[in-house]
Amino acid sequence: MPKFDTSDPVPRDRTTRGGRMTNERETGHEGRAADRAPGAAEHETEHETALEAVEKDEFSDAKKYAAEAIGTFVLVFSAVGTAVFAGDKVGNLGVALAFGLTLLFLVYAIGPISGCHVNPAVTVGQLAIGQVTLKRAVFYVVAQVLGGLVAGVTIYSVAQSLPTYDRAAQGLGANGWGPHSPSAVEGPLGGVLVEGYGIGATMVVEVLLTALLVFVVLAATDQASDVLLAGVSIGFTLAVIHLVSIPIDNTSVNPARSIAVAPYQDGALGQLWLFILFPLIGGALGALVYRSLFGRFAGLRPSTARVAGARRR
Repeated sequence: MPKFDTSDPVPRDRTTRGGRMTNERETGHEGRAADRAPGAAEHETEHETALEAVEKDEFSDAKKYAAEAIGTFVLVFSAVGTAVFAGDKVGNLGVALAFGLTLLFLVYAIGPISGCHVNPAVTVGQLAIGQVTLKRAVFYVVAQVLGGLVAGVTIYSVAQSLPTYDRAAQGLGANGWGPHSPSAVEGPLGGVLVEGYGIGATMVVEVLLTALLVFVVLAATDQASDVLLAGVSIGFTLAVIHLVSIPIDNTSVNPARSIAVAPYQDGALGQLWLFILFPLIGGALGALVYRSLFGRFAGLRPSTARVAGARRR
């Protein structure tokens, strides 16, 4: 992992507020580059998150989209793959850690390139508060869905090579409620004797837990936070989220993850709409909570904010 020098040797612009002097760090707002120095805006680099701002080198849009596709592939294959290939050995705790630890190392691996969204709900949350443009958000979501779909095909290809694998009975780690909830009780001869958690519970947990995830992503990468620890906060948040909701609906909080494996599990496509719509609602809600608590649209505004003195060694 690269080390960053986050010292701030450059004095911040100071403004007068309520009869006293305040600086930008205190107010949480950066001045526009064009206001600070003539022509400075031309040399500013667009950064969508604080993780990108500490990266010296600029990456093309194509590389950002590729990073999102690769990152989503890795997340789905590693984490959902753990549930499919080793779920009976590692249990819910192991699956939760697989999701959390995978996201943790992805934050450090591709965060400086694309911000490591790897989740349409995160992208929608950042779009809701103006931290990414609509064009970039659309391409991010497309890249994430494509990366997830390739991961789903790969998981299924590996799973079916096992002679004892039964797709109809075992599925592929898809999300579901009612008869498709992990808590549903099956009879000895097949069929569901008692349904699991219902649609209402599923809606609630997907909105609340996705909101929590997006809030932590934004808060951990805010200029007021220790950016170098962002991956730890985000990764372990996702792990805790899975510990809470795996028994309820197998945990989505990520439409790309749900889309990736729904085609391979009986009944999952009919319920997929919920795992697309409600995580997106939760993502927007989490972003708005972040905005209300931190008092700004974003920790680092695109095109107008920079980390003074930050450089990669």
